Amino acid sequence: MKTLKKLASVATLAISMTFGGVAAAETIVVGGKNFTEQQLLTSMTAQYLRAKGYDVDTRAGMGSAVLRSAQENGQVDVYWEYTGTGLIVYNDVKEKLGRQEGYEKVRELDMAKGLVWLNPSDANNTYALAMQAEEASAMGIKTLSDMAAAINDGEELVLASNAEWYAREDGFRPFAKAYDFKLPRDQIKRMDSGLTYTALKEGEVDLALVFATDGRIPAFDFVLLKDDQNFFPDYAITPVVRQEVLDQNPELDDQLNKLSGLLDNEVMSRLNAQVDVEKEEIEKVARNFLEQNDLI
Repeated sequence: MKTLKKLASVATLAISMTFGGVAAAETIVVGGKNFTEQQLLTSMTAQYLRAKGYDVDTRAGMGSAVLRSAQENGQVDVYWEYTGTGLIVYNDVKEKLGRQEGYEKVRELDMAKGLVWLNPSDANNTYALAMQAEEASAMGIKTLSDMAAAINDGEELVLASNAEWYAREDGFRPFAKAYDFKLPRDQIKRMDSGLTYTALKEGEVDLALVFATDGRIPAFDFVLLKDDQNFFPDYAITPVVRQEVLDQNPELDDQLNKLSGLLDNEVMSRLNAQVDVEKEEIEKVARNFLEQNDLI
């Protein structure tokens, strides 16, 4: 991680030296996607930057493709993206890369488009498979290889997956191939992403496709099965800023990197749970986090 952060800092410094010495931008537009974690990050970033004296506007609740296009077109200045999404979806990178390699690759590719990936946080919102902790313990399943062995030994486990991951070229089929197991179609329940958590909680399925930083995982006493063959790429949550905006706001990179450095899976799961499970307001959860960390 230190190497990643050093690379990002060097890259940002180089940009500032090339274009530096300019005044702050009039308004910084903070964008975000349309699910809880992104809504929290958008609110957190907007409140934080306002407290630093910036004029801030927000464009929250956008779809991934629309948000990315808006940033490329200069309509959004900063938002938090995931390294796996940046590589696979926006840059069509198909090769399997480790955490650092993936970060370096997407940073290099997007820098050519005027988009700067700052320091990645330690929060990795990758895909994962979850089980109820009690059931996993009873069956002795800790890893995805354990799960595959159980299925191959005749355990009739039922999986809940969203339709997108089931059909994606890097989704269920290559996953099953990598772990060398076959699951009959009647043991795969396709549903909306949010419903996989409910289905697992209520015992309608044995396995659920989840996102690693979702607050319902600890709240519902789920356990994530270890990806012992490193099938899933990293989805490190990272602030991405337009180069032009960094040029106009010389302190912005350090300020966002400070915020990024406070985020990891435990923090994001806790914040997500406060919204999704405890039903607290997003703006309040974001503000409390900033206050607790002396950022505002």
